[in-house]
Amino acid sequence: MKRILASTAAALAALIAIASIPTAQSAPADYDATRETKERIAKIKVRPTDWPQWGGSALRNNVPDAHGIPTDWDLDSGKNIKWAANVGSQTYGNPVIANGKVYVGTNNGSGYVKRYPSSVDLGVLLCFDEATGKFLWQHSSEKLPTGRVHDWPLQGICSAPAAEGDRLWYVTSRGEVVCLDAEGFLDGENDGPFKTEPNENKDEADVVWKLDMMSQLGVSQHNMCSCSVTFVGNTLFVITSNGVDEGHLNLPSPHAPSFIALDRSTGAVLWTDNSPGINVLHGQWSSPSFAVLGGVPQVLFPGGDGWLYSFHGESFKDGKPELLWKFDCNPKDSIYILGAKSTRNHLIGTPLVYDGRIFIGVGEDPEHGEGTGHFYCIDPTKRGDVSPQLVVNAKDPKTPIPHKRIQACEADKGDKMIDNPNSAQIWHFSRQDADGDGKVSFEEEMHRTCGTATAKDNLLFIADFSGLFHCLDVRTGKQLWAHDMLAACWSSCLIVDGHVYIGDEDGDVCIFALSPKKQLLREINMKNSVYTTPVVANGTLFIANRTQLFAIAEGAAKQP
Repeated sequence: MKRILASTAAALAALIAIASIPTAQSAPADYDATRETKERIAKIKVRPTDWPQWGGSALRNNVPDAHGIPTDWDLDSGKNIKWAANVGSQTYGNPVIANGKVYVGTNNGSGYVKRYPSSVDLGVLLCFDEATGKFLWQHSSEKLPTGRVHDWPLQGICSAPAAEGDRLWYVTSRGEVVCLDAEGFLDGENDGPFKTEPNENKDEADVVWKLDMMSQLGVSQHNMCSCSVTFVGNTLFVITSNGVDEGHLNLPSPHAPSFIALDRSTGAVLWTDNSPGINVLHGQWSSPSFAVLGGVPQVLFPGGDGWLYSFHGESFKDGKPELLWKFDCNPKDSIYILGAKSTRNHLIGTPLVYDGRIFIGVGEDPEHGEGTGHFYCIDPTKRGDVSPQLVVNAKDPKTPIPHKRIQACEADKGDKMIDNPNSAQIWHFSRQDADGDGKVSFEEEMHRTCGTATAKDNLLFIADFSGLFHCLDVRTGKQLWAHDMLAACWSSCLIVDGHVYIGDEDGDVCIFALSPKKQLLREINMKNSVYTTPVVANGTLFIANRTQLFAIAEGAAKQP
C-alpha cells in the first residue's frame, strides 16, 4: 500500500508535468554505455538487438539500443499491448530474449504441461515465441523434499538464463545448473549427453547437460538458488547460493564452493572458490559480472559475507582462481542481527560495470525488512584488500585482524578501525545532505537494496527496498534527486530512448526522463506487483508482473 496519498495540488502539478515536460537527456558523455553493451552482444550468436541475459551482457547494464519504445500503454483497452501471456502465480525471474524466443522464470501457476497441473508446485522456466507470445515449452523443477530451507514454496525460478545460439544455461530451484536446447523437443531430437528426460513431449524442455550442485559439490542453498549466470567464451560463471540452515545460525556446508566456473559446452567444473567460508551471513543470491578492467579480465563475485571479490577471469591453477582484490561493503563496526536491526548486510544486487568502474549496494532478504544501506563506486585496478577500512587490535596495532562474521570491529575487545591506505573506494553513498538544508531526510538516505544499478550519460539509478529511487552523479556519488515510490522495490531499472522505467510492489511502473533533474512523465499500473525488471529487445518492451508477461510496442492493439 502507498504510505500517504499525495495532496490534490501535487497531483494536479504532476498531471501538468506529464503534459508539458519534453523527453530530456543529460549532457553528452564520452562513454557510451549502450554502445559498449551492444558491441558485446554482437560478439555472440544472437540477433543484434536481442537481450540474451540479465543485464544484456556481462557488464550487467540494462541500457539497450532502441527507439520509439512506448511511454504510454493501457492494459484494459489493449493500447500498445502486442501480446500478453500467463506465467505463474508469483514471478521473480527477469525476462531474457534471444533468437526469437522469450524466457522467464516463474512457478507452475499456469499449469502449461499436462502432467503437472497448476496445483503442483514447481520451479518453472517458460519459453514463448517472441513474435506472438505463444507458449512453446517449459523446464520443470520438482520441489526438493527438504522443503523451504532449500526450496521455498511457490517462489519458482528466481534466476534468469543466459542464451546463445541454440543453447541456454540457468540455475534451477533445485540447485542445478542446466544447459537446455533452445528448441526443446520441437525439433524432434534429444540432444545430449543428458538423455534421461522423463519424456520427449513437444511442450517440455530438452536437457543437454546438468550439474547438481547439492549432490556433486556439497552445496546447501538457503531457501532457493537465484543466480543469473553469465559467460565469457566457453566459461560459465555461477554463484551457488550456499547458505545457512533453517535455524539461520549454522552453515551446514562451510567447505562447499560459493562461486564456480564451468565449461559451458559440457558442464565440467573448471574451478571453485569458497572465499566467504564460514562468514556467510544468510544466503548468497547475487549474480556475477565480467569485464576487462585495467587491462585484466576480471570476474566479480558478490559474496554472502558482504564482500565483493574479483578473480582473474582466465587464470586459474589446480582448480582455484587467482584472487585479484576484495572489498568489504559494510562499515567495520556494523553488526549482523537477523531482521531490520542488523547494520551489516550481504549482497543481493549484481555488480554494475560502467566506464571502468564497479558499482554495488548492500541488501538483505526482503523478509528481514528495511534497513541501513550503503552504495559504492570502486576502482578495480588495485590489488589485495581494498576495503575502505581495516581493523587492528591494541595488542598488535600493526597487524590487520582477519574478517569476523558477526562484527569485524569489536571495540570492547580492544579492536579499532583505521583507514586503509590501499582503499579502492572512489565514493560512497549512505546519508547525504543533498539539498544543503543542514538535515538528512528519509529521501537522502540509501537503504537496503535487492537491485542492480543502471547507468547512462553519467547518471546512475538505483532503487532501494524502502521504495526510494535514487539518481546519482556517476562520477561523484552526489545525489541529484530521489523519488519515493511509496512501495517496496525489488527490481532494477531500464534506461532506453531517453527514458527510465522502474516497477514496484504496488504494480506501478514509473517512467522518468533521463535527466539530472527529476521529471516524472507517467505512472502506469500493471494490475499486480512488479518484482521483475523491465527489458527491451528488438523494439519491444517486456514487463512481467506476478502473473503475466506483457510485450509492449508502439502501435500495437491487443484486444482487451
